[in-house]
Amino acid sequence: MGKATSFKTPPLFQSKLLCISLLYLFTTLFLALYNALSPTRCLFRSSPFDPLQTPLFLYPPAYGVHKHALPTHRSSCSSPLFFSDYLLVFKEIEDLCKNLSAFTPVFRYMEGNARFFGGKFGTKQRNSFFDHRNDRVEIPCGFFKKFPISNADRIAMENCNGVVVVSAIFNNHDKIRQPRDLGSKTLDSVCFFMFVDDTTLKGFHYHQLVSRRFQEYKIGAWRIVKVLSNSLYDNPAMNGVIPKYLVHRLFPNSKFSIWIDAKLQLTVDPLLLIHALVVSKNVDMAISRHPEFIHTMEEAMATARWSKWWDVDSLQRQMETYCQNGLQPWTSNKLPYPSDVPDSSLIVRKHGLGSNLFSCLLFNELEAFNPRDQLAFAYVRDNMSPKLKLNMFEVEVLEQVAVEYRHNIKSFGTSFSEEGSKPKRTKRAIHDLLINSSCCSKCQKYLQEMWDESH
Repeated sequence: MGKATSFKTPPLFQSKLLCISLLYLFTTLFLALYNALSPTRCLFRSSPFDPLQTPLFLYPPAYGVHKHALPTHRSSCSSPLFFSDYLLVFKEIEDLCKNLSAFTPVFRYMEGNARFFGGKFGTKQRNSFFDHRNDRVEIPCGFFKKFPISNADRIAMENCNGVVVVSAIFNNHDKIRQPRDLGSKTLDSVCFFMFVDDTTLKGFHYHQLVSRRFQEYKIGAWRIVKVLSNSLYDNPAMNGVIPKYLVHRLFPNSKFSIWIDAKLQLTVDPLLLIHALVVSKNVDMAISRHPEFIHTMEEAMATARWSKWWDVDSLQRQMETYCQNGLQPWTSNKLPYPSDVPDSSLIVRKHGLGSNLFSCLLFNELEAFNPRDQLAFAYVRDNMSPKLKLNMFEVEVLEQVAVEYRHNIKSFGTSFSEEGSKPKRTKRAIHDLLINSSCCSKCQKYLQEMWDESH
């Protein structure tokens, strides 16, 4: 028999220190490369389900759909919100949607013809509907004029029987973006509706996102619903308030909904989001806290300071009306509500008594004053009965589930501004809403308590 040949390790690898050094070097290079190329910058991130990998829509390069994303300070690897298994969530929400008793009682809504879509009720009338412990009483909730959409869209909306995700773009103010990381069953079970006006639709035509040959439009996951907004409100923002707060009326057979501002791109499956923020918390509605303010008056001052609403005198009258009718600054006495000011760019709802009543009452306030919904939020929430079961989650959660982009900086190609529409010049308040504490005589007590609380 021949002598066995012995295998000798090459001298280069005989040093243990050298081997460890090489291993460390290659590992470091791999991790650095992964971190640089990963869109999430999160190593070995596991997903609770198998998301769709195929792009929902391929945008032309000129559209620039992913330009101008706002930076976030939250690490993408941190997880303030944890999600259950996708298939278990899918089955649980499917069963909930079949249980009609979980979404009763059915509201009785006022009907009639009026000049304004919401009826434009006075303060005393609006306040009379805040106590709704008698569900036989009719409440005003929009639709005093017909919502101007096509019959085909109306039928499609009525046929949405489970979960609906809703957004809107008016006056070509934002880009249309596709939701990301949808589960394998979501597109077949969740409705996605984007409401647009003619100005926005012209922008879609200009970028060839939709064809002029068809009357029904779809862009990726979104069904596009054209609204003849010139028969509603002069202000495009107020027209956007209709699908934002009257989603339960536009989709009368839906059981859960997510409103997402068009400036956001949803990056979590909507079923997981509903389950984590509403179902598991046993609440009527979930909304993010404002990143800076907790008092309504702080938001009102910022609205005036940064010209977020053109008529500062009307802001002053609104705050005086609310102070006169019981608005209080936030204190620990309002717990479990942790703040009076939300970031309302993402709203998750269960369509039951609490969220439907809140949405109707808030819409009435926005029509009475202005579409700045943060200003009326606490006034409605604190005065309504029965009380709203609310999950006001941290800002870090919002940053985890959505990417925020800037609004359209300029129109592309031709101008799509509505005929006859002109930007309104900011009107200054008779008394300075920003600095002078005597600005709101009926809010003196509010202001004093707010400042005492902050010191």
